[in-house]
Amino acid sequence: MPNEPAPSPDLHAVVEALAEASTALTEMPLGRREFPSRTALAGLVEELRALLFPGYFGASELKADTLRYHLGARLDRVLHGLAEQIERGLMASDPACGACADRALALAGAFLARLPEVRRLLATDIQAGFEGDPAATSPDEVLFSYPGLLAITSQRLAHELLKLGVPLLPRMITEHAHSLTGIDIHPGAQIGERFFIDHGTGVVIGETCVIGRNVRLYQGVTLGAKSFPLDAEGHPVKGIPRHPVVEDDVIVYSNATVLGRITLGKGSAIGGNVWLTRSVPPGSVITQANEKDGMP
Repeated sequence: MPNEPAPSPDLHAVVEALAEASTALTEMPLGRREFPSRTALAGLVEELRALLFPGYFGASELKADTLRYHLGARLDRVLHGLAEQIERGLMASDPACGACADRALALAGAFLARLPEVRRLLATDIQAGFEGDPAATSPDEVLFSYPGLLAITSQRLAHELLKLGVPLLPRMITEHAHSLTGIDIHPGAQIGERFFIDHGTGVVIGETCVIGRNVRLYQGVTLGAKSFPLDAEGHPVKGIPRHPVVEDDVIVYSNATVLGRITLGKGSAIGGNVWLTRSVPPGSVITQANEKDGMP
């Protein structure tokens, strides 16, 4: 009949179905599934940004005579906050995790020890952005405003965590930057100094990419995999090199798609909208007009 009220849902049945689905996800007891907090981790990345660039991010009233105090206090706060998130990641990914708290604190300390090198690399990225974009009025503008710098900062931090064997957190960090910038860089990618992404939206850099020094990418560039080898059960084989190697001084222009474990030789320029699935020697200039291999 018209206007007849809909029957009330059986909420008990919904609860039971969701509970069954949840317990089927893993054999790990629910009490040990303390996943890292996305909110807390995003806050820690901002704290790390303030450690790397004090006075630019975080407290702006820093002075020379108080700088070390502020850095020390922030570093201690990050150490313990990061250790907690690493511990959660260890417990979520390893049911047999033993002495997780001690392991997490040691990993957090090892990571923080790498911050000076991350800071050095980022300084070269900032300079490359300033020199590579005539619209940039100062290095400060690149640091404050450019999405590419935000994305590479997160990736360089995540990459160090990945090298230490920290689970979950590296990808969470880069995916948060992806959501903010539209730039998707896997934490596994190896990226040299003076790296610059201009504009940036839609850039994708795959897990096994190796990128040399002084490389510049424009918006919409994909450095991706051409295919995914499968194991005997039909599952993708993990971790094998399947993304491009980009040598020093290469420029890849907007919306170019470069696929597979191929090499872009030193000093090459890859034109806009090119589809490339073969290696090119150093000094190559590849355009749509002269590149037909692999075109769909």
